[in-house]
Amino acid sequence: MGRADLTTPNLLLLVNLSCFVALVLFATFGLAAAAASTTPSLHPEEVKALKAIGKRLGKKDWDFGVDPCSGKGNWILEGDEDTGFASNVTCSCSFNNNKTCHVVSIFLTALNISATLPPEFSKFRHLKLLDLSRNYFTGSIPQEWATMKLEVLSFMGNRLSGPFPKVFTNITSLRNLSMEGNNFSGPIPPDIGKLINLQKLILSSNAFNGELPPELASLVNLTDMRISDNNFSGKIPDIISNWKQIQKLQIQGCSLEGPIPSSISALTSLSDLRISDLKGRGSPFPPLHNMASLKTLILRNCLIDGEIPAYIGNMKKLKTLDISYNNLTGEIPGSFFKLTKADFLYLTGNQLTGSVPGWILERNKNADISHNNFTWETSSPIECPRGSVNLIESYSASANKLSKVPACLKHDFPCSASPEIIFINDRSFYSLGKRIFDVYIQGELVLKDFNIEDEAGGAGKPIVKNFTAVVRRHTLKIRLYWAGRGTTGIPARGMYGPLISAISVVPNFQPPTVDDNRNDLIVVVGAVSAAILIVLMVLGIMWRKGWLGGKISAEKELRGLDLQTGIFSLRQIKAATNNFDAENKIGEGGFGCVYRGLLSDGTVIAVKQLSSKSKQGNREFVNEIGLISALQHPNLVKLYGCCVEGNQLLLVYEYMENNCLSRALFGKDATCKLKLDWPTRQKICLGIARGLAYVHEESRIKIVHRDIKTSNVLLDKNLNAKISDFGLAKLNEDDKTHISTRIAGTIGYMAPEYAMRGYLTNKADIYSFGVVALEIVSGKSNTNYRPNEDFVYLLDWAYVLRERGSLLELVDPDLGSEYSSEEAMVMLNVALLCTNASPTLRPTMSQVVSMLEGRTAVQDILSDPGFSSINSKFKALVNHFWQNPSQTIILSSNGPNTDSLRSNIEEAEENSQLLRFSSVQSEV
Repeated sequence: MGRADLTTPNLLLLVNLSCFVALVLFATFGLAAAAASTTPSLHPEEVKALKAIGKRLGKKDWDFGVDPCSGKGNWILEGDEDTGFASNVTCSCSFNNNKTCHVVSIFLTALNISATLPPEFSKFRHLKLLDLSRNYFTGSIPQEWATMKLEVLSFMGNRLSGPFPKVFTNITSLRNLSMEGNNFSGPIPPDIGKLINLQKLILSSNAFNGELPPELASLVNLTDMRISDNNFSGKIPDIISNWKQIQKLQIQGCSLEGPIPSSISALTSLSDLRISDLKGRGSPFPPLHNMASLKTLILRNCLIDGEIPAYIGNMKKLKTLDISYNNLTGEIPGSFFKLTKADFLYLTGNQLTGSVPGWILERNKNADISHNNFTWETSSPIECPRGSVNLIESYSASANKLSKVPACLKHDFPCSASPEIIFINDRSFYSLGKRIFDVYIQGELVLKDFNIEDEAGGAGKPIVKNFTAVVRRHTLKIRLYWAGRGTTGIPARGMYGPLISAISVVPNFQPPTVDDNRNDLIVVVGAVSAAILIVLMVLGIMWRKGWLGGKISAEKELRGLDLQTGIFSLRQIKAATNNFDAENKIGEGGFGCVYRGLLSDGTVIAVKQLSSKSKQGNREFVNEIGLISALQHPNLVKLYGCCVEGNQLLLVYEYMENNCLSRALFGKDATCKLKLDWPTRQKICLGIARGLAYVHEESRIKIVHRDIKTSNVLLDKNLNAKISDFGLAKLNEDDKTHISTRIAGTIGYMAPEYAMRGYLTNKADIYSFGVVALEIVSGKSNTNYRPNEDFVYLLDWAYVLRERGSLLELVDPDLGSEYSSEEAMVMLNVALLCTNASPTLRPTMSQVVSMLEGRTAVQDILSDPGFSSINSKFKALVNHFWQNPSQTIILSSNGPNTDSLRSNIEEAEENSQLLRFSSVQSEV
C-alpha cells in the first residue's frame, strides 16, 4: 500500500514535471536557434564574388572564415589619411527583413595592387561606392560594369588606358567620378551629358584630346570639375556658365585657348579657381567681381593684359593669389593691403610698375614679385656672402629696378636646388608620377614640356642637357617653369613641379684680372658664351654628386636601394627645426636626437638626427630608409623622406602628437603620462598586432623588427598606435630561420632563444609583443616593476599570478572597475601565449589579431621543457640589467657562428659576470 502511494501520484507528478522541463528546454533552444537563424549574413552570390575578386587581386588577408559583413577579421581596416591606405568592405543588412546583407561600399586604396579590374564587381547589385585609388591596375574597364548602380567611383592613380569608357555613360546614378592620373586618351564622348547627377568629375593627368563637348552643359549639378594636364583643343567653352553650383574649377596646362569667357562671372559659388597656360591672344582681366567666396585664385600665364582690378583686394577669404606670367601693367592695387589671409602672393613675370609696398615683405612669407618693373629704393647696400644668391631670391624681387645690387651677383656663380620628391621604378602607384616643366634660359624657351623620366628612359637615371647662353650685364637667368602638367595626386596630393639637381656654369673665356670697379666702367656691350650643364635626375641625385664627405659609405649603400620616399635638403630641415633648436627637441635615442619641425607647407614633422657617436649609424640609417620606404600601413609610422648631406644623416617622419607608448603608460608626471581608458588600450594593442602582422605576413617584403618595445610604439593625435624605429630590422628571407652573429634588441623585450643563441625568426617579435601587451594591461614597465626581490621582471610575476589563478591582479589600478574582466583575461592570456619560452609554441601575429578581435578562442598556454635551461640563463642576463631597463644591446660574436657567444654565457654564469657588449646605447 505504501509502495503504491509512492509510485502512482508521485509518478504522475514526475511525468508532468519532466514534460514541463522538456517544453522549457525546447522553447529555449528553439528561440536560440531561431535567433541564430535570423542573424543577417552576406548573400551567397556576393560571397562568391568576393572570393573571385580576392583571388584576382591577391587579397590573402580576406578571412572567409567569418562573414564579410560581421565587421570582424580584416574586412574593415582603419584607414590612414596621410598615406590614403584603406582596405574596407562594408555592408547594409536591412534587406529581406534584416536577414540578408549586401555589400554597399568597397575601399581598396594605396595597396599597390597590380592587376586588371575584376568584372566580378558587377555582381554587387547594391554597391554604391567603389574606390580603387593609388594602385597599379592596368587594362581597360570591364563591360560588365555597365549594369552597376554606383554613385561614387574612383581609380585615381593607376595605369588604366583606352578611350573614355562608354561603360560609365550608362551608370547614370554616378555622383562622383575620378579618373585622374591614368593613361586614358581620345575625346570626351558626347554621351557624358547623360550623367546629369554628377557633382564631381576629375579627368586630370590623362591624355584626353579634342574639343570639350557641348553636352557638358547638361551637368548642372557639378560642384567640382578638374581637367588639367590633358591635350584638349579649342577654346574654353561658354557652357561653363551652366555650372552654377560649382565650387572648384581647375583647367591648368590642358592646351586650351583663351580668352577666359566672360560668362565665368556667373559662377558665384567658386572657392577654388585655377586656370593656367592658355594659348591664343591677349585679353582683359576676366570679370570675377561677384566671387566673394574665393580662397584660391590662380590665373597663371593666361595672356591677361591691362591693370589688376582693385576688387581683388576685397576678396577677404583669399589665401592664394597667383596671376604671374601675364602682361599686367600698372601698380599693385592699394586694396591688396586688405588681403590679410593671403599666405601666397605671386605677381612675377608681368609689367607691373611703381614702388614695392613694404607690407608685402613684412606680411607675406611667400611673395614673388620678380621680373617686373618695380622700383625699390634702399638706404644702404644689400650685402650677401660671395657665391650666394639667396638674399635677393629669398624676396623673389629679382629683375626689377633695385637701387642697389648685391655684390655676390656681379660674377659667374653656381647654384643648386634640391628635389622635393622622387619617383621610382616599380609596379606600384609611386612609379606613376609625372614631372613635366619648361626650361627658359635668358628668357628663351629651350625645353618645352620636359618630362624627366621619358627623356632619361626611366626613373633614377641622369639626363644631361647642354646649352650656350649669352651673359649680359652680369646676369644669367635660368627659369624652370611648371606649366600645369604632370600628376598632382601621386604619391600624395601636392604640386610636383620642376626638379633640378645642379646647374654648372662654365665660362669659355679668360676673365680679366682688373679691379671690379674698373670692369664696371669699361664694359659697355659684350657677348660672352657659356656652357650651361643642367643635370636633371629623379632618384638619389643629391647623393650621386659626392656632397656627403665622410658619409660616402652611406651614399654607396643608398644607391642600391629601391627607395619609395622623398629627399630633403639640409637647408629645409634646418629651417623646419629652427636650426635644431633645443626647444624643438622631443626625444633622444641610441642613434641620436629627435626634433619637431614645421615644413613650409605647414606639415608638422619629426626629424631623427643620427648621432655622430653611433658606430652602427650608417648601417642602421640605410636599413631604416630601405625598409620603411617599402612599407605602407596605418599602424606603421610614415617616413616622409631623408637627408644625407655633409656629415648629416637625417630621417623625416610624420609627427606623432602623443609621443610614445612608454611615455603614455609610465610617464613620471601628468604632462607625460596619459589617462588611457580600457577601449583605448585595446585599440593600441590591436594596432600594434596588426602592424606586426603586416610586416611579418602581408607586405611584399617580410621583416623582423627585432626591437619591439613601448618606446618604439608611437601614438598619433587619436591615440592610434604606429610602430617605429626599423633601424635594427632584418629581412625575413623566405620565412627561413636566420642565425645572426650580430644580436640587437632591448633587455626585457628580447626573446630568450634570440638573446642566448642568436636564433632569429619573427617569433622574436611576437615575444616582444607579448611583453608590451602585459605592460599595456598593467600600466607597469616590464623591467622596472619588481613586486619583491624574488621576481626579476613583470613577466615573472605574471606567470606566478597565472598559477595562483589571480591573473587579473595585473590590471592597472588606475582603471578602477572601468574595464571588462573577460576582455582583460583575453589580452593577458594572449600576452602569456606570445611570451612562451618555446618559439614554436608562440602564435603567429595573424593568429594574435584573430584572438584579440574575438574571432578565435585563445589557445592553451603550453611550455616546452627543452627551453628551461635557456630560460634560466636568460633570466640571469635580465637580472643583471634590470637596473638599466632601457638599454638597447648589440652583441657581436667572434666567428661565423654563435659558439663563442654561448661559451661566454656559460662563463658568465660561473663567474656571476655577464657578456661584454660591443655597444650599449640608451633608448628613450
